[in-house]
Amino acid sequence: MTETVNMIVDSFSAKTVVIIGDLVADQNLNGTIARVSREAPVFILRHDETATRPGAAANAAANVASLGGRPLLVGVIGTDANGNALRDAIVAAGINAELIISAPDVTTTTKVRVLAGQSHAVRQQVIRIDYENRDELTTDLRKKILDNLASACENADAIIVSDYSYGVIDSDTFGAARIIANQKKIPILIDSRFGLSKFSGATAATPNQDEVEQILGKDFTADDCFRLRDELGYEALLVTNGNKGMQLFEGGGVSTQIDAVGSPQPVDVTGAGDTVIAAFALGLASGMGLASAARVANHAGGLVVMKKGTATVTAEELTASIDVEPSTATTTNA
Repeated sequence: MTETVNMIVDSFSAKTVVIIGDLVADQNLNGTIARVSREAPVFILRHDETATRPGAAANAAANVASLGGRPLLVGVIGTDANGNALRDAIVAAGINAELIISAPDVTTTTKVRVLAGQSHAVRQQVIRIDYENRDELTTDLRKKILDNLASACENADAIIVSDYSYGVIDSDTFGAARIIANQKKIPILIDSRFGLSKFSGATAATPNQDEVEQILGKDFTADDCFRLRDELGYEALLVTNGNKGMQLFEGGGVSTQIDAVGSPQPVDVTGAGDTVIAAFALGLASGMGLASAARVANHAGGLVVMKKGTATVTAEELTASIDVEPSTATTTNA
């Protein structure tokens, strides 16, 4: 086995990763197309089942768990039916849910993907319906979040900040996480949906191409990414580019292009960024260098996009992928 595989096998299970951020109930509503409606030119869908999976920050935690690590999840859900279903899914995924706050005045953010098909046919997503919490979190609730964050980080080896713009992560929350990471000398990683510029001073971030374009424009260059890394004060910026792989930007103008592994045609990219940051965090927590941890994250991302829906990758799948198909990386100096 390679040195990287040995580190995954020997070290991931000993690492505690704190994940703080927005918790989402990812629901797949599966149904069978029965007939065309007489009321409008639409299909009638006969409901078969609705399955709830951990989404957003909860999906990052689920991937830490499936990769063998110990996730501690900090966030807020409602006391509604979707919140109860999400908590059940979180616990079923092997995640410690003791630091998740259930608040009666919060609506659990829920994404319902309607999957339709005829009998014995593959279900295809036809529409997504989002239910978002629109109420501001109270001062008392934010204090509880900070208290739970401090408790979670007592024995942390890494911190993931998962910001999906649903209100959990603000400047105070991120500031507290950053201070703890600096004091403990552990990596703090950022995954932010179009809000990356608000989070300076972290170890690294894992934006996708669209998120970088929101900051730098569609024709951004490597020099632009180096400049963004410098402005945000990161050790590294890991930009994910779908089937083109990833590009890692480090200090000193060092850039590493990591080619994608696996099939160039993904089955489903839902939640792939959560898998990437989970693997990246575990790699750094285990003592891997930035480039080695990024290659591990690249394998994890390549595996999860071949699964349907919000999915996870196991340590066994990850080590097998690394053994069978080592990722190709090219390092250059600007």
